[in-house]
Amino acid sequence: MAQAIINATVFTGSEVLKNVAVLTRHGKILDITAHVPEGFAIVDAAGKNVAPAFIDIQPNGGYDLYFSKELSAAALQDMYQASIDHGTGYILPTLISSGFETILKGIEVVKSFMQQQPGVLGMHLEGPFINVDKRGAHPAAIIRKPTDEELKQIIDSGKDVIKIITIAPECFTDDQLQLLLDSGINIAIGHTAVTYEQAQYYFSKGIQLVTHLYNAMNQMGHRECGLVGAIFDNESVYAPVILDGGHCHYAAARVAYKQKGDKLILLSDAAFLGRKKQVFDWENLSIKMVDGYYRDGAGNLGGAAISMIDAVKNARTHLHATLQEAIEMATSRVAKAIKMDDRIGFIQPGYDARFVLFDDELDSVAFIEG
Repeated sequence: MAQAIINATVFTGSEVLKNVAVLTRHGKILDITAHVPEGFAIVDAAGKNVAPAFIDIQPNGGYDLYFSKELSAAALQDMYQASIDHGTGYILPTLISSGFETILKGIEVVKSFMQQQPGVLGMHLEGPFINVDKRGAHPAAIIRKPTDEELKQIIDSGKDVIKIITIAPECFTDDQLQLLLDSGINIAIGHTAVTYEQAQYYFSKGIQLVTHLYNAMNQMGHRECGLVGAIFDNESVYAPVILDGGHCHYAAARVAYKQKGDKLILLSDAAFLGRKKQVFDWENLSIKMVDGYYRDGAGNLGGAAISMIDAVKNARTHLHATLQEAIEMATSRVAKAIKMDDRIGFIQPGYDARFVLFDDELDSVAFIEG
């Protein structure tokens, strides 16, 4: 079906356009034009804004189901629907530290679901090859160093599914790290104790992404700059931030905003969306909602409760980002960070016709598919 989105301010991912129509057909963007040809169904935005659909590279659950526990199409559908309801048209469901067979099963479940739903881009494998001292809410008993054989099998099974793997690179041999680099999977450094010097070494190898800035990593000091200092001191590294005021202070987020420029991006790290789930009890993770945050029995944060639209709104309010910047932190910059900016994250001909419609205050949000 051919559609034309009219009467909208269009955030393309690189600029803001007015008095144009976005033409789509069969799920792809045809053109951005001032004139609507005959035969196009009209979608009237009624003066609101339209942007590429938000991209969340680290959701853990939906309204009710937690993917790492359920490992099912139902859990993915719950996560996807909750994301769509909040304007997020693309997700990388996250599998937290798990056993080898569980990882393989997770890959297969996501692979099958990807064929049904193009909004699921693949999977984010967060652990288990991380530093146990920086595990956060990850189960200590499962965290381990990789063997050559299991790493090869995970890469072989997940090469078209795993889009991000979070690792502590100090847990890998140089050969194992090179194996990952050669696989084409985006490597994110996280849950790690690397120093400033070690981090710069790994960045020089080609790693350009970290996992949730400030959390589960060495902080910046005046004598030892830590991973945070290395991230700030390296212009090529993308830094996702959980912008909920709990995972990092908003002042710290403002510092990151000034330091990282267009390399600062947003993610949710949501345990669940919509704050409907008050208690989640599982052998690998038991959390409950406490003052708007999910925490485990020891008081540690066990995943966020914000959506991507919440993160965008917080970027406007607490980082004092422009509306264009805040939107790009959830769209085009994310697409670049995961090397998928050849088809998502922008409104331009040939790209996916999946959009978010929102008002200037970011209080009203809707997903549109062309």
